[in-house]
Amino acid sequence: MKNKLLYISILFLCAMLSGCQWFEQKRMTGVAVALNGQYLYQSTLDSLSFGLSSEDSARVVEQYVKQWAKDILEYERAKGAADKAIEALVEDYRRSLYVHAYEQELVVRRMPKQVADSVVEQIYAAHPEKFELRESLAKGVLIVVPNGAPNMKKLRGWLTDLNEENLENIEKFAYNYAIGYELFTDQWRTAQQLLMSMPFERDELNRLLRSKQQIELQDSLSTYILQVTDKRMAGEPMPIEYARPEIEKAVLSQRRVQFLQEERERLYEDAIKYNKIVFFENN
Repeated sequence: MKNKLLYISILFLCAMLSGCQWFEQKRMTGVAVALNGQYLYQSTLDSLSFGLSSEDSARVVEQYVKQWAKDILEYERAKGAADKAIEALVEDYRRSLYVHAYEQELVVRRMPKQVADSVVEQIYAAHPEKFELRESLAKGVLIVVPNGAPNMKKLRGWLTDLNEENLENIEKFAYNYAIGYELFTDQWRTAQQLLMSMPFERDELNRLLRSKQQIELQDSLSTYILQVTDKRMAGEPMPIEYARPEIEKAVLSQRRVQFLQEERERLYEDAIKYNKIVFFENN
């Protein structure tokens, strides 16, 4: 009976050793280079040399392996020689990464993102000097047609009075004849954006915006007509809807600072409340 138990034990031990070797072989399958517990796999090297000649492939692989090994060796040497000051810097950076990720997640999940109209209006009214336009803005219609297109007189008349019927006529005209057509009566375009669609110089466009509602220009191929329905010139106050994104950004930035300060204060108060912080009296 004892011999039988001994035999079974030996078989079991052999099976364990064989299993360990099998797992080690499986783990090493595909490894091309090993260095201090780091592994470079053949599949990686194969991907580097795909489509290259044998000579080029060998050179690329050799350079890659050499750089890979140098990086590991240099890091380990530097890590071994690092003093406490460097370790402290690494730990501080690691901590800041964790804190930053935590704060970002906290802001996304819990901080209110909506800014009330009343808040926007209050800030806009209180700081008019901060919302002065650096370039002119316009709302309206821009249509570009080939020179000699028919019914141009009617088109100019439709543009002058943008009622529902005339807008329908303009759209039909644009469908049949226009090279380009933009309707932006409900959103602001900057002078720079307009210049991308019209062959004006900036100063000329600003001069015409000041004095005209319908601006027309012709080059050798096309006629450009800009009908202005609303405008703000450089140096004038921004329209409040144009200033809103800037105001919201500032409000949310300030709100974020306050929100995170309150969260840190809450964490501290909870630590005091539940005796996580222990204060010692030193006489």
